[in-house]
Amino acid sequence: MWKSAEKFGLTYSDLPTMLWNVSIFLKVLWVNVDKRDKKRISIFFYVLTVVGASSYFYVYTISMVWFVLVRYPQTGDVIAAVIVFSLGIASVIGIAKLIYVLIHMDSIRDLVEGYLMCDSQVTQGSRFHTNLTKYLREVKKRALTFWIVIMGNGVIYVIKPMILPGKHLAEDLYVIYGLEPMRESPNYEIAMALITVGVLFTCYLPANITAFFITISGYNEAQMLALSEELLLLWKDAETFYQETQNQIYNPQDIISNVKAKFINQFIKDRLKDIVKRHAVNINLLRRLDNVYRGAVAIEYFILIVALIAELLAGLENTYLELPFALMQVAMDCVIGQRLLDASDAFGSAVYSCNWENFDNSNMRTVLVMLQNSQKPFSLSAGGVAILNFGCLMSVLKSIYSAYTTLRTVMH
Repeated sequence: MWKSAEKFGLTYSDLPTMLWNVSIFLKVLWVNVDKRDKKRISIFFYVLTVVGASSYFYVYTISMVWFVLVRYPQTGDVIAAVIVFSLGIASVIGIAKLIYVLIHMDSIRDLVEGYLMCDSQVTQGSRFHTNLTKYLREVKKRALTFWIVIMGNGVIYVIKPMILPGKHLAEDLYVIYGLEPMRESPNYEIAMALITVGVLFTCYLPANITAFFITISGYNEAQMLALSEELLLLWKDAETFYQETQNQIYNPQDIISNVKAKFINQFIKDRLKDIVKRHAVNINLLRRLDNVYRGAVAIEYFILIVALIAELLAGLENTYLELPFALMQVAMDCVIGQRLLDASDAFGSAVYSCNWENFDNSNMRTVLVMLQNSQKPFSLSAGGVAILNFGCLMSVLKSIYSAYTTLRTVMH
């Protein structure tokens, strides 16, 4: 048991283990992304998901619609209506992601199989494997940080009313349909149970689905950075290999001739073939990943932008616990995209700095092709329209603030 728990730590940062980590949590949601896992999903997980989805749907969909369309016209409390609306909109992103994943399950499983096949070609114990694991450790740290922030946000949200004096709910202004008066038993206890289960379910969905997205896109990033290091050390490796083998293969008379250059360039040619092949595989995997997820990211961005605008309109003093939930998701998608762009730039710089001027004409031509291919950046997009990077994040935040100020003026 403890041995299995240890695999969730940073010590185990290889791709198969990381995918196993994510798969364990996703199976609770009836999602099995790994074809290697032939075990049937436990009936307990089916029951757990049904209970969580039912609580979420009743509290944050049915009750939200009733509150905004029926109760608000009766009370005229616009702030309460905006708070409830923001809660309902922000929470729907998890459901949207889950539905999207279930629809594209076959494509996602094929994609995971492609990543595992790519990883199986890495020689265990090699320098490339060591560097790959080092960068994957950073990817796993990123996924863990995101998971802890999202789930921690939900836990704090449901614990807050429990530690305050008196009877409080996560949102005191919120009235759940059919449970008035909210502060009397057993309505209060039922409401607390429904809200707690609904909030944890709402946070669990994006926390784990996005962690999966971070893991597989991070593998592309780690591969590119590890390949960059191989390129930077390529010439040195060739000379070292020649020095270690020359006395065993050639006699002194041969060494005086042009054998050294041929030997070194043959070594470089073999290594370049491997690097070119790995680069091409990574380009193909990333394109497939973008094709699968670009629709989900576009839907997610639209929903989260609306949610963030609503949360700002409701006042930060009322939504300070909701805001990190939405903002973290927008920011993480852009961080993922930016890290891929940075890794792509690092690879391009490494190609140019690999001492290609010392290569023969054949290897120079190979480097030129690699340099041209590296000019096409590794990128992910939102619906194929906007490239995910820090510039996209700033544009989104500016748009949110502009919409907020406009609507705030109208409300006043």
